[in-house]
Parts: sequence; C-alpha cells; structure tokens
Amino acid sequence: MRIPLTATILLSASAFLQPVGTKALEIPDSTYSYNVEISASLSTGESTPFWLVNNRQGLSSLKKSNGYLRAGFFRHEHTADRRFDWQAGADLVLPYNYTSPFVIQQLYGGVRYRSLNLTIGAREWSNGVVDSNLSSGDMLFSQNYRPIPQVMLEMPRYNYVPLTNKWLAVRGYFSLGLYTDWRWERDRANPDAPWIDKRLLHTKGLFLRGGNPDRFPLTVEGGLEMGAQWGGTLHAVNRYTHEHYTVRFPHGIKDLMKVIIPRSGGDASDPNQLGEITNVYGNHLGQWSLAANYTPKDSPWKARAYYEHFFDDHSMMFFDHAWKDMLLGVEVTVPKNPVVSKFVYEYINTKDQSGAVYWDHTPEIPAQISGRDNYYYHYLYTGWQTWGMGQGNPLLISPIYNTPGLFDSYDFLNNRIKGHHFGWEGSPLPGLDYRTLLTFTRSWGSYLEPAPRLRHNFNFLLEVSYSPARLPGWRGRLSLGADGGCLLGRSFGAMLTISKSGWL
Repeated sequence: MRIPLTATILLSASAFLQPVGTKALEIPDSTYSYNVEISASLSTGESTPFWLVNNRQGLSSLKKSNGYLRAGFFRHEHTADRRFDWQAGADLVLPYNYTSPFVIQQLYGGVRYRSLNLTIGAREWSNGVVDSNLSSGDMLFSQNYRPIPQVMLEMPRYNYVPLTNKWLAVRGYFSLGLYTDWRWERDRANPDAPWIDKRLLHTKGLFLRGGNPDRFPLTVEGGLEMGAQWGGTLHAVNRYTHEHYTVRFPHGIKDLMKVIIPRSGGDASDPNQLGEITNVYGNHLGQWSLAANYTPKDSPWKARAYYEHFFDDHSMMFFDHAWKDMLLGVEVTVPKNPVVSKFVYEYINTKDQSGAVYWDHTPEIPAQISGRDNYYYHYLYTGWQTWGMGQGNPLLISPIYNTPGLFDSYDFLNNRIKGHHFGWEGSPLPGLDYRTLLTFTRSWGSYLEPAPRLRHNFNFLLEVSYSPARLPGWRGRLSLGADGGCLLGRSFGAMLTISKSGWL
C-alpha cells in the first residue's frame, strides 16, 4: 500500500522540523479540566436568528425555543516541549428542540510525538486563515457543523523547515472520518428523494509560511486544502418506475487511494455511477488560502489580510476560469483599546461559479464546458453538510433551513451570493467581554434553482460575557440576535448561557 503524500510529509517532518516557539501551554500544574454549561434560547419571527444558530460547532437549533445542558471533562497536553504527550476529552449534551435527543459533541483521544498529533474521535477543530471568533466562516471547513468522528494526523502549529535559517515553516493535516447523521437524513427526506447512509470523509491540507516574525514583521502564508465524501450506500427512487433501489459505493483500500489522489472509480456496470466513472470517484472540493501578516516586535499592533479561493471541481482548482469568487478579509488587532480590541471585515462573492453553462464530454460530443459548479452540492451525495449544517461558510444558507420532506431538502438553494461582513470585539470593563457581528448579503439562489427576484439578508449579533472575579470559573453570556430581509425573514432572539469551568 502506498502511503499518501500528505501523511508521508507529516510523518517524516516530525523528526526534523523545529517548532516555532516551545513555551509551555497556558495551563496550570494540573492537566485535567471540566466544564458544565446550561443554555436557553427564545426567539420571535421566522426562526432563531442566524448568528444564534451558525458557527457554533453545530450545537444550535432553528426552533424558536431551544436549549441544552452540557458537561465535559478533558485531559490536555501539559507542555509543548515534551517529546511525548497525550490528550482526551468527553463532551456530552442533553438538548431540547434539537435535531437529536442526545449529542456526543466531543469524544476523542490523542497522542503527540514532538510536533505531530494523532487524534481519534470527534473533536471541535478549526483551521485555515480566518479568525474563529469574528469571521463569517472558512469556505471549506468552518465552525458551522457538529464534529465528525475521524482519525486525524496533524501538525497543528507551524514548524521551521531545516536549512532555511528559520525563514520557512510548514503545518498540515490528513484525516479519514465517518458521518453520523444517516438516520436523521432518512427521516427528514422526501419518500422519493435520495439519501445516503454511512458516507465517509477524507480531508487533507498543507500550509507554508515564509518569513520570521522575530526578524522581520511581515510574513506570508498559503496553503491548499481538500475534502472528499465517498463510500456509503445511496437510497433512491426511480423517477420513472417509482421503484426503490440502493447503490453501494466501494470503500476498499484501492478505492481510498482514488479518493486521496482523485481519480475515476465506482462500478462501471451500474448506470447510477456513470459520473463516478467519467469524472472522479466521490464528491471532491477544496480551497487555496493566502494570508499576509504584519506583527512588529516593538508594537502591539497587528494586521492581517487574507484570501480564500474555493473550488468545487478541477476546472476552478487552477486557472481554467477566472477566479472571480472569493472570501477576502482584513483583520486588525488594536492595542490597549478596551472598546475595540480586534476588528474584521470580509467580502464574499460566490456568484460566478465558473459560469452558467455545463457540459461533460462524451465520445459523441468531446467538448468540455465546466461551468455551473453549484457550490456544496453533489448529484449523488447529500452535499457538503452534516446534520443539515453546511461544513463551509454558513452565508451559503445551510440545508437545515429548507422545508423538511421536499425533494431538495439537502440542496444549498442560496449558494450564489455577494455580501459584506463585519466583526469586532473588546473588553470595556474587567471581566466583561463582548463581540458584535454584522452581515449584509444578497442571494441569486442557485444555478439549478434561480431566485425569482434578488433576495436581501441582514444578520446581527451582540454577545456579552461576564466572568465575576469573586466567582472563579463562573461565566455568564447573553447573546442577542436579529435578522431582516426577504431571504430568512424577520426574527429577534436572545440566548442566555451560564457555565462553570475549572482545573482538577
């Protein structure tokens, strides 16, 4: 068996790369922690406001009254300079008015050797070049969905490459996972609509950073990330005979290699898998990321500009078409300003999708026109989502907002958008923190289902957190959200969360 390229790079690099800083992690002598949390949300209008639902690691609900009781116990790495270490966590949720009556939010164990981590299980995870607290969300792997159980080999922090005089650093990851939402998909789907159970996930990414912030304030980083859905069993109904049928997608080692290095696959004798034969096996997508960071040593000011180019097929992976779609952002850290300590602005455009026309070549007509990419959608798999929540940027409205029981319950019906997003945060008083998100978008629907008229959308969030000094570990958070426009309708809601955490 050939070892995948990304995994080979990570394994071989762990013994030779030099970590970017070896300071101890900011945890006390004990490495065990706990967290207990209770949350309740009430809303008026169409549904729970957008930013009370999205980018919350999938732990949210559209129901106008919802809540949860959550408890977690974790073992953390003690110091970053130990050669060996391990971590584990269990994070369980009893929800009310959610998509499932019980949620295993996190359940994982992992070991670390030098700079390389191996983790098994479901774990909340963020990556990429966007700010996890203020951004609208990464285009490929956002914080919008519930963690997926997987085996992940990861170099989470940048490490210097030998013989580069600490001017070049690298990080990356490689994973295999299993979706857990097939029963919910089955129960939500229209009787004639397709759904798929036990689909598999594969992800990989590699980032390079040029520059040394200790010697020069400007650094540049960039990377390529890819994700793929494959395997599983498709359940569908023949639209002409109305007979139910199943399609079992192969999931052996040879098939995995066709997913890791995208190639054609599937069963050539099955007409339902024709696209897998003529194109590539599975649902593949990815993104290129680029960021420039300004971090002067003699000043606490920081600035960052970043760009993400998402692609849903090979035509937009390179330069077959102009890169008109993008997530473009600017992030500024303001020192010694309690009112606004960090500010983020993002512009998002997904309207082009390499054009409106698509034709896949055939022996009779060999011409190839690779347009109408239809972001996050797939003709066999139920799209780039899990439990109804999109795995990419949530501004391309997730299928959870679609009416249950329709044939297009899992489609991204508003994936052609343009928008502006603002986020800022601060700590105006001791123990008091806040963040604000403000988003304006316009939607043209999708190429498969164009909107009859331009749809406008407005989303707002004000979230205030207070940690009283006299009650160590206690934290209260009040979140106020509001929506406007004809895309999601008008709504207003509040969420109150009280938590107690500590070290053991």
